[in-house]
Amino acid sequence: MLGQRLEQKLLQKLSPQQIQLMKLLQVPTVAIEQRIKEELESNPALEEGNELEQENEYDDEYSDAYDEVTEAEQEFDFSDYIDDDETPDYKLYSNNSSPDDDEKAVPLSGGKSFHELLENQLQLRLLSEHEKEVAAHLIGNIDESGYLRRELYAIVDDLAFTQNIMTSEDELEKLLKVIHDLDPPGVGARDLQECLILQLERKDAESEAQQLAIDILENAFDEFTKKHYDKLLKKFNIDEEQLKEAIDEILKLNPKPGNSMSESATVTEHVVPDFTIRSQDDDLELLLNGRNAPELNISKQYSDMFKEYSNNKKGASKSQKDALMFVKQKLDSAKWFIDAIKQRQNTLSLTMQAIMEYQRDYFLTGDETKIKPMILKDIAERVNLDISTISRVVNSKYVQTPFGTFLLKSFFSESLSTDSGEEVSTREVKKILEDEVGREDKKKPLTDEKLAKILKEKGYNIARRTVAKYREQLGIPVARLRKDL
Repeated sequence: MLGQRLEQKLLQKLSPQQIQLMKLLQVPTVAIEQRIKEELESNPALEEGNELEQENEYDDEYSDAYDEVTEAEQEFDFSDYIDDDETPDYKLYSNNSSPDDDEKAVPLSGGKSFHELLENQLQLRLLSEHEKEVAAHLIGNIDESGYLRRELYAIVDDLAFTQNIMTSEDELEKLLKVIHDLDPPGVGARDLQECLILQLERKDAESEAQQLAIDILENAFDEFTKKHYDKLLKKFNIDEEQLKEAIDEILKLNPKPGNSMSESATVTEHVVPDFTIRSQDDDLELLLNGRNAPELNISKQYSDMFKEYSNNKKGASKSQKDALMFVKQKLDSAKWFIDAIKQRQNTLSLTMQAIMEYQRDYFLTGDETKIKPMILKDIAERVNLDISTISRVVNSKYVQTPFGTFLLKSFFSESLSTDSGEEVSTREVKKILEDEVGREDKKKPLTDEKLAKILKEKGYNIARRTVAKYREQLGIPVARLRKDL
């Protein structure tokens, strides 16, 4: 049964300005310019420039806004903006070019994709139109690494249902051999084993080492991948020198042949540091990337419009009142965005300053063993901000130091107690672990038990399971897979 009742609730809600700030905080420098550009395009009351801001008072019921005038807007009439719908479209365009004008546009070079290069080679083969269509579909199913990951029966069904082309697995096998003969060698393989064998078979000069390598890949691939060298020596009745020559032949091959031809179509991403730390003697200097601090101002033209419309609002028509609300919304939105950008700059600087002071020893020396244990809570307490805010600040941000450019997250790590009771960073332990693996004898690599023993001798009381976890985080394989002949 429906009824009415009176309730009193206490709720906490984020204002639109706070939500906007939270979103801007987690945007890195490389993307903040695009975000500002989008705001400038969507809000005509927002301007970018270096002119001085002037304060202009709103009506009592509205908030203050900052004014700036540009030469381009001195002749701008807001009534033209409101009555824009009455202007014919053809009057808004002009053509000031002539046939004699020089074209000064800079041409952009574009490389062919990996699949386009394969299809161009396919056109040179003596195949029927039906076979070329089927082979082109096979090429379309090859991934960027050069592998055909799908089963042939699934491709047969695809051709039948999507293109109404009838084929069979036998025909696909035949056409796949044609693709295997294309460049680069190994393309179109179904797995790594087939890829390596195809590359070895394409080599011109055949040698004993090459033939032995093919035998190993065909008949003992599992033993080879697991580096069971003793089993390989016994199975093929060979000595270590012969096995080493065969393995050297395999190591020269490309496990991802597609990557060798797709470099022209690959987009290279450059890291843009959000902060720069400079070291001189015992002093550290923190700089915020200039892209984080653009000059944004509120349009004086829009402020003047608002003042004019608000002074005449008593006798204003409905369209004029709508125009007044439109201008106010744009001015408020511009002011909120400027305040959010400024607050973002202050929060970024404050947080990075705290991190720099916390890890002062590292930023002065570059010695990773001097990185202190640090979690988000440690920095949040120093700057008196919420942990979630610190998390947004360090997300996807980079800092440039005299020792390289690093992801800000990499300086946060858990603590670990030594035998002397000192708290050290787990990153320090990982660095020592990495150094020990780098110095080991590859013919007799260190096991996790031996690595744990070495760390205990250095004063780090770590179990073997923890060593294995750190090793996996560093991307270091187990001892057996690090073994060399």
